[in-house]
Amino acid sequence: MQAVMSTIIYPSPIFGPVHSRRLGVSLGINLLPADGKVCTFDCIYCECGFNADRRPTLPLPTREQVAAALEARLKDMLQNGPSPDVLTFAGNGEPTIHPQFAEIIDDTLQLRDRYFPKARVSVLSNATQILRPEVHSALMRIDNNIQKLDTVSRAYINKVDRPTGHYDLENIIEGLKAFQGHVVIQTMFMKGPGVDNTGEEFVSPWLQTVEYIRPRQVMIYTIDRETPDKTLQKATHEQLDSIRDRVVAAGIDCQASY
Repeated sequence: MQAVMSTIIYPSPIFGPVHSRRLGVSLGINLLPADGKVCTFDCIYCECGFNADRRPTLPLPTREQVAAALEARLKDMLQNGPSPDVLTFAGNGEPTIHPQFAEIIDDTLQLRDRYFPKARVSVLSNATQILRPEVHSALMRIDNNIQKLDTVSRAYINKVDRPTGHYDLENIIEGLKAFQGHVVIQTMFMKGPGVDNTGEEFVSPWLQTVEYIRPRQVMIYTIDRETPDKTLQKATHEQLDSIRDRVVAAGIDCQASY
């Protein structure tokens, strides 16, 4: 019960703004139900908790509901502040599984241009849907296409990210490369009993894959909030700095968040 109580479920379809370590003043857009979690991963470090503990009873918000709620919030922010640095698709699971994801992206870009044209549109995704043409195309239209790649070890992925369906690592890597640089790779480094992706046996092949993908930027980070698995520990500043320096040495911009 404590794991459920300590994790976060976000309102839907709009929440925040929140101050993001990596993105600034971020207005959240949650395309998942307001009372539970829907995700193609079941990460042991997810701030929203385990999938089984967060099964929703409400439906997904509709395209029309998202647009109406977003416009109302942007109008309020225009009048009362603060100005958002970014409109971020995140929340209670994987945003790209929404059946109208591409259309919602188009609506969001239009509203952004109308109210806060300097704000960026970001999507935080686990990359499981990037092989769908409509999702790939939508992600090419936004400012910050942020995709998860915690490791290139299948055993680690199965133990930590825990895909809920078929996950073909090679195809995902090719899908990330297909963005032709219009992608930011986001990687969680952490430690725990039987799980630790901070060592050389994980970092070296991950770095080789990042060099192959050639993203615009890499964001590396560690645990910042409560996790459903209480045995997990942060990667150290020194470990993150060392990994960041290696990415930068490979000619790729890298940001570390502690």
